[in-house]
Amino acid sequence: MVPVGSAALAGAGYWAVLSRCCGRVVVAPLSGSAAYSSVPVLSSREGQQREASTRRRARTPQITRTAPPRTERMAVDQDWTSVYPTAAVFKPASVPLPIRMGYPVKRGVPPPKEGNLELIKIPNFLHLTPPAIKKHCAALKDFCTEWPSALDSDEKCEQHFPIETETVDYVSAGTSIRNPKARVVTLRVKLSNLNLDDHAKKKLIKLVGDRYCKDTDMLTITTDRCPLRRQNYDYGIHLLTVLYHESWKTEMWESEKTEEDMEEYIWENSCSQKNALDTLLRIKASESVGDVTKEELLESEEVKNYRNSVIALKNEGETEKNMSQYKESVKKLLNIQALP
Repeated sequence: MVPVGSAALAGAGYWAVLSRCCGRVVVAPLSGSAAYSSVPVLSSREGQQREASTRRRARTPQITRTAPPRTERMAVDQDWTSVYPTAAVFKPASVPLPIRMGYPVKRGVPPPKEGNLELIKIPNFLHLTPPAIKKHCAALKDFCTEWPSALDSDEKCEQHFPIETETVDYVSAGTSIRNPKARVVTLRVKLSNLNLDDHAKKKLIKLVGDRYCKDTDMLTITTDRCPLRRQNYDYGIHLLTVLYHESWKTEMWESEKTEEDMEEYIWENSCSQKNALDTLLRIKASESVGDVTKEELLESEEVKNYRNSVIALKNEGETEKNMSQYKESVKKLLNIQALP
């Protein structure tokens, strides 16, 4: 291959002619003088044929053969934990179920799973099937301890673990799997399981207000002001601890409380007890009965019924039932016979 000299191309009587044949460049003289090219010279007919063949190949559509989806090759008894071992987005080629989701177009059916963005948006639990959970439990079994044999009843569990904690986990379709309401923590404990005397119990009930249920003797504390569940749990335990220690404190003004300031009516050393005993002693003296002590009168059935009716009337209010019991107890106490 001999290069074409620049002097020869620049001389008089010569000029370069460029032609394109199938991507090749040819330099040819205009008249009869000789010149050389770096590529072989092809005929115009052959070049046209090659160009036409190239155009036909460009117009012919390229057919790409793809493999069938995985769902058509899955066995019925396959190991599903190998398909979805961990949490992942929805894969239509891996789920052999005719799932549809989305808005039905023209009163038809929802779109299928292929290319369905609605199925990809939401979280799924395909990795938490019953076989997968069994495998997880079997793997964690070596790190667990056996249930204590001494805790064989609910009463024993309540005795040794008096505080009951309640939390709620939510499953929702959204952009996040975390629900803000899952941070709420509720603590429940019976006051009978706490080491409280009469003064501490009454003061604790006064401090907690309507969080205490008298029928079930249950104190309920609900915390939700912190962003995390663990923080709300710690805050609830802190509140319970503060309430317990505060109830044991006795302030100076508490010794000055009168009968009207009491949280509930107390029969012992009350005006009703003194008046009832004085009345009974005068009745016994008028009947010339031997010496009767106050202790004997307090242990009698009539005085006990009168005591219970007065306590119910003072603490529960003047209901029809309490008024009827009070009436009957006064009649028996004073030995009043019904009129004929």
